[in-house]
Amino acid sequence: MASADKPLVLVLGALGATGSSIVKGLLNSGNFRIAALIRPASLSKPATQELRAAGIEVRTGDLRDGVPRLKEVLDGVDILISAVTAWVIADQKDVLRAAKEVGVKRVVPCDFGTPGKRGVRDLHDEKLAIRDFIKELGLPHTFIDVGWWMQLALPLPARSKVPGKEMTYQLHGAGTAKMLVTDLRHIGVYVARIIADPRTLNQTVMVWEDELTELEVHEIGERLSGEADQLQAKRIYVSADDILKTVEEGKAELAKDPNSFYAHAKVSWNEYRYSMHILGENTLENAKRLGYLDARELYPDVQKHTLEEFAREWYRLEEPGQEYLRSS
Repeated sequence: MASADKPLVLVLGALGATGSSIVKGLLNSGNFRIAALIRPASLSKPATQELRAAGIEVRTGDLRDGVPRLKEVLDGVDILISAVTAWVIADQKDVLRAAKEVGVKRVVPCDFGTPGKRGVRDLHDEKLAIRDFIKELGLPHTFIDVGWWMQLALPLPARSKVPGKEMTYQLHGAGTAKMLVTDLRHIGVYVARIIADPRTLNQTVMVWEDELTELEVHEIGERLSGEADQLQAKRIYVSADDILKTVEEGKAELAKDPNSFYAHAKVSWNEYRYSMHILGENTLENAKRLGYLDARELYPDVQKHTLEEFAREWYRLEEPGQEYLRSS
């Protein structure tokens, strides 16, 4: 396919962790022209220069620029993918309105999380509200969830410099609820396949690479870290009531300071923990019950990747907690 004939994909949040994975997956597939929407304040960042060097078109703009300006940003775009930060989920509405007006052929809003019902997690409810908005607009779409990142699942070793790394030693409830996990680096591989697939149009897709209990995750980490006795001794058991109490503490902090990043993170992190480990929502069975297509069934040729394989590599890193440091 000639380059000009390839669909043009515009990625929002291309400099973030998920967005970077998506851009890499699209590039490696060779099936798309790629553009990234970059805020004016980020144009001089080295990461933006790296996008340009990779042949990605950089378009300048912001989600809050308004529909007329965003229509210009979307000129010629076939597929819109959003991987924006959690605190601007609601701000996607104008770019979606603009996408409808200019005739974008498929939109993928910022989901890339874990499946579940309404009323458990505030952030997830915001994402579901955006899904509803897309359907109301009549936009062609694909919704994609990816489970929990492998990078955030394992207990950190003693050498890690991550502040508050003790939270990675927690086991929630009995630790026996299964959860879906995906290597952050592989999200883009699946996204590139999903957005080129007519079977996924107007569908919701569950990307996942392994499914284990939290207890099994910790056992793998303890065994492969080389610190089995130390990590096992550091285990912290957290009850459902403890999680809910921490959520309420975070909401009280937000009431005093609505702009507090740490209060938002405290609420979100613990609501997701409750969803996954107490309610058991982050499972393939639950995803299918909610109507998700299974990416592993759609793309059986994609190489399998287990958490154990990931952990062998992860514990060899000088600082395994890089994703925690990126967001701190």
